[in-house]
Amino acid sequence: MKVKIDIDCTPEEARRFLGLPDVAPMQEAVLRDAQERITAALAAMDPETLVKTWLPLGMQGWEQLQRAFWNGFAEAPAKRPQGSRGEGKERGDKETKR
Repeated sequence: MKVKIDIDCTPEEARRFLGLPDVAPMQEAVLRDAQERITAALAAMDPETLVKTWLPLGMQGWEQLQRAFWNGFAEAPAKRPQGSRGEGKERGDKETKR
């Protein structure tokens, strides 16, 4: 036996029906406070300080990635197994049957 009940209500109506607290004013206050703090912190920093703060880590990461790529490319020919490129035959050559 299956019983299906459809309730058509808004989230506000469901919250009230279930007895849950209204947290919207608290969320608005927290978001307002966070926005004020972020705005004050950004106003205190000049663009040059922001760039110096953010770029060194990013640039180090890019430099490390670039070094890893170059090292990988430099080591690739040494790691290639013998005979991996047709050993002894040119690409255009075909074997002939005798």
